[in-house]
Amino acid sequence: MARPAGPFSAFQDSIHLDGLLTGETPPYPTGASALEEAARERLDPGPRGYVLGGAGEGATMRANREAFERRRIVPRMLRDVGTRDLSCSVLGTDSPAPVLLGPVGVQSIVHPEGELATARAAAGLGLPMVLSTASSYSLEEVAAASGSGPRWFQLYWPRDDDVTISLLARARAAGYTVLVVTLDTWYLGWRPTDLDGAYLPFLRHIGLANYLSDPAFLAGLSRPIAEDPTAAIVHWAGMFSDPTKTWSDLAFLRDNWIGPIILKGVLHPDDARRARDAGMDGIVVSNHGGRQLDGAIPALDALPEIAAAVGNDLTVLFDSGVRTGTDILKALALGARAVLLGRPYIYGLALGGAPGITHVLRCLLAEFDLSMALSGHTHPQTLTPSTLT
Repeated sequence: MARPAGPFSAFQDSIHLDGLLTGETPPYPTGASALEEAARERLDPGPRGYVLGGAGEGATMRANREAFERRRIVPRMLRDVGTRDLSCSVLGTDSPAPVLLGPVGVQSIVHPEGELATARAAAGLGLPMVLSTASSYSLEEVAAASGSGPRWFQLYWPRDDDVTISLLARARAAGYTVLVVTLDTWYLGWRPTDLDGAYLPFLRHIGLANYLSDPAFLAGLSRPIAEDPTAAIVHWAGMFSDPTKTWSDLAFLRDNWIGPIILKGVLHPDDARRARDAGMDGIVVSNHGGRQLDGAIPALDALPEIAAAVGNDLTVLFDSGVRTGTDILKALALGARAVLLGRPYIYGLALGGAPGITHVLRCLLAEFDLSMALSGHTHPQTLTPSTLT
């Protein structure tokens, strides 16, 4: 898939031109709310609740959006914004925009091609993809689909050290350059939508491809998976995460991963400082999109203080609640180096596979590009807290 030429904002022009010349309209919605509603209508009840639902009564999910809505952009006039450069480099990974596709597991519940489609769409635009440990396809299969596209690997840190070491070795061998370690999912949050439908994809062997293809994991089974699939699930459940991990355990990851390490799920400045002191390279300010702890602080509210505390020492990334191009701008203004997208590209996957994801990403990038220009900015580095009020 060829990367679109010209500025990202040109996507808007191409939509209007297609409408004029051929009468064609976009195959998928271009606005965030309409996109979510279209995905809601497309998905079956189980996947719909899993993707769109959150923890508890959804207070954290709502707070994430309210935090974005409270901040307003202050446009500046008579600045030359005719040419904009949105490119960036994050921990050695070049990207045409400060946007990554964040780690989302079990993607095959919304589209059969799952992470393979995501990898192709991300690579087509040159955007980095962060692959979840809980993927529907093995990390090697996703790497093949990504080709030369930039890719990072997200780790749900297993209780079994041998499995951890094996996963990390496989990821490095498959060309994943940065390790993202999720810290806020030692237990699954209380998710009533999933519970009411008794829906957990992992118990259906969905999202376990990296485990079921891992030699260290398979070595722990007494019989082949085909002979006793339930035992494989039980084995996975017993090692999926380890809530006894502490800061001192990070040395184990540093010993077994060659390359940058990012901790995902940081919401307090002291935890950011501890990540720095432990020799980590970056953090993701995140509350898991409101899926883990109901009533938690909005991630965007946590971002400025964390960025002020460690921004010169660590690469600070952000996710949770990002839906629009202006959301990207706001997060960057408050101190993020780049933003990880979650639900929006999954909505695109649900609606149209790789082309659906490409459409969503081009919409977000076009809106971000236009928002930069309309607010008087030509490069993300010029965004500061004073950009907002």
